[in-house]
Amino acid sequence: MNVALIIAGGSGHRMGQDIPKQFINVHDKPVLIYTLESFQRHPQIDAIEVICIEGWHDVLWAYAKQFNISKLKWVISGGETGQESIRNGIYNLEDICSADDVLIIHDGIRPLVDETVLSDVITKCQQYGNAVTSLPYNEQIFVVDDEISTTKYIPRETLRRVSTPQAYKFDLINKGYHEAFEKKIGIYGSAYANTMMVELGHRLYFAAGSDKNIKLTTKDDLEMFKAYLLQEQDKWLK
Repeated sequence: MNVALIIAGGSGHRMGQDIPKQFINVHDKPVLIYTLESFQRHPQIDAIEVICIEGWHDVLWAYAKQFNISKLKWVISGGETGQESIRNGIYNLEDICSADDVLIIHDGIRPLVDETVLSDVITKCQQYGNAVTSLPYNEQIFVVDDEISTTKYIPRETLRRVSTPQAYKFDLINKGYHEAFEKKIGIYGSAYANTMMVELGHRLYFAAGSDKNIKLTTKDDLEMFKAYLLQEQDKWLK
C-alpha cells in the first residue's frame, strides 16, 4: 500500500492573508485541493492522510466531497512544529500500515506535483527503502567569511536541492520518528523528515524533481502558481 501524508497544518502568516494559505482559492478551488488532486489521480496512491490546521477539518472534508477526493481517509491535527505534525500523522498510521508500505510525505502548499516525479519517488523508495525528490543546483554558492566578502565557494556539482514529495518504507520512518523524539535529534528549527533521517545516520536516495514543484510561501509564489495554471506549452517543444 502507498499512503500519502499531506502536511497542511500551517497558518501561513508570511502570505499575509486572513485564512491559512492552503485554503486560499485560486480559480474557485483551494490550493490544498490542487495538491490532493495530484495524489487522487495517481494510480499508485492508495490512500491519503492530511495533517490539517485545527478548526479546518470539517472544511477540508467538505471540499474533499465537493472535488471528489475519494482517497482521503484520515484528517488529523498537527503539532506545534512541522516535525510534530509529521510525527502525529505517522503515529496515526501505526495500526494501519505494514512495515513495507510506502509513506509519501508532501507539503500541502506544493500543488504542482508532477505525475512522473511522484512515480519516481515511489519506485526509488521501493528499491532503496527511501527516496527524496531532488534537483541539481544551478547557481554558484559562496561561503561567507565576514559581512562583506568571501574567499571560498562550494562546487555546485556537489549539491542537490531536496524537497517533497519524499518517500520512506513505513517501518523505517516510524522507527526514525520514535528514535528522534526520544533522543531529541533532528526535530528542531527547520528540520524535516529528510534532515532528521540523515542526523539519525541513514543514507538518502535521490529521486526525480521538477522546477514547477514550487512551495507557496509568499504572494509572489501564489502569482507564479497562477501563471503555471494558465501556461500552455508550445507544441514544438520536446
